[in-house]
Amino acid sequence: MAEALWTREELTAALGGGAGALPDAVTGVSIDSRTLAPGDVFFAIKGERSDGHAYLPQAFAAGAALAVVSEAYAGAADGPLLRVPDTLQALEALGRASRARSAARIVAVTGSVGKTGTKEMLRLLLARLGATHASDKSYNNHWGVPLSLARLPRASGFAVFEIGMNHAGEITPLTKLVRPHVAIVTTVGPVHIEFFDSVEGIAEAKGEIFRGLEPDGAAILNRDNEHFDLLAIRAGECGAGRVIGFGKSEEAQARLLALTAEGGGSQVEADIMGERLRYRVGAPGEHLAMNSIAALAAVKTLDGALSRAAPGLAGFGAPAGRGAQTVHAVAGGEFLLLDESYNANPTSMRAAFAVLGLVPAARAARRIAVLGDMLELGANGLDLHRGLAGPIAEAGIDRVYCCGPLMRALDEALPQALRGGWAADAEGLKDVLLDAIRAGDAIMIKGSLGSRMGLLVEAIKQRYPSQGGEKTAGN
Repeated sequence: MAEALWTREELTAALGGGAGALPDAVTGVSIDSRTLAPGDVFFAIKGERSDGHAYLPQAFAAGAALAVVSEAYAGAADGPLLRVPDTLQALEALGRASRARSAARIVAVTGSVGKTGTKEMLRLLLARLGATHASDKSYNNHWGVPLSLARLPRASGFAVFEIGMNHAGEITPLTKLVRPHVAIVTTVGPVHIEFFDSVEGIAEAKGEIFRGLEPDGAAILNRDNEHFDLLAIRAGECGAGRVIGFGKSEEAQARLLALTAEGGGSQVEADIMGERLRYRVGAPGEHLAMNSIAALAAVKTLDGALSRAAPGLAGFGAPAGRGAQTVHAVAGGEFLLLDESYNANPTSMRAAFAVLGLVPAARAARRIAVLGDMLELGANGLDLHRGLAGPIAEAGIDRVYCCGPLMRALDEALPQALRGGWAADAEGLKDVLLDAIRAGDAIMIKGSLGSRMGLLVEAIKQRYPSQGGEKTAGN
């Protein structure tokens, strides 16, 4: 039998309420009946698109031990219910109780790009030092953070939480739930700029992460970013005991010294706060090497042994939509697919171009970028799309396919020799792209989630069989 995550007494103390006989314990926490495991407590969250109360039958059929529902819910149920005024607030309360009982050393990660990758690196590093819990997938918003906290096992020695935002004020309540000992800001760039007056406004919003920092905690900041000084000031105002810069700058305490692409990954030499080491990151790209240095600085700050932890980075690989690489058969040979379809902004686009440019010529007769609109960029959206032409040329990309009204600006800015075609949306580009693929191609697909570039990834996988599983890449 799985170990109890929450006892009946702990649940009722944290949430109050109750109706009928409750189980002695639950072994997990879920808000999705499709992924619920037997023994979980199911929180019926009401969101913008669906209401979890409608899925109570499926939750109990999947083995839910208990469901947390609104006091207003009047329907029948096939299992015990815990009634509360508001189910999302109840999930937050359980997350708060989890944090209160935990002795884990906690790291929180935010930034315009690189949050998920840095969180996964920390998971690998800290797991070599002790029992480690980390946010699942990109659970970094108003329900994802409390859910991740509520799932924190009581015996964890370390925990890592990703915290995201689209608007000012969103990080503050989440970081106050997490109460990290170390807070990382990977970088600041023009992401979700539609909702801000300036990139400096985005930096201020990212700086909210320090408002939950434990007394005398540490802030780890990108020393190469122009907003380092502002973030360092905000960290100090929130009581940070240490501000640690990472990057290539000579002023960085955690510094990248050398980087070599090797075998689908990178060999990195770094100085982490006075400790020099060499290690491998199992995916290519300078941006990933930088994220690894931030993660190692966090480990060092938590008094972890870098020599024990750093080898874990060799096992880092990017998930689907965030840089996963697969090889596919095509007439005359095979081609490489780099799936970056989960999200996009100007900063991550440049990083993805650089990764595509690193694919060796022996594996890339043609380097092809397939690009969808970057969303939430506001009034400068067209200029920011047009501005990708330079980084594309620098990366040595041979062909570019574009879709979406904003990407038309890039298509028109490219030299004729690079223009593979433009369509109004991903569906319109599908047949042109599928018919253009040849043996020896390296194809990178990227766009904001709303541009539905994942449709093209799936279309490629359906037409062209996979040759031996996933490789590693980065995002």
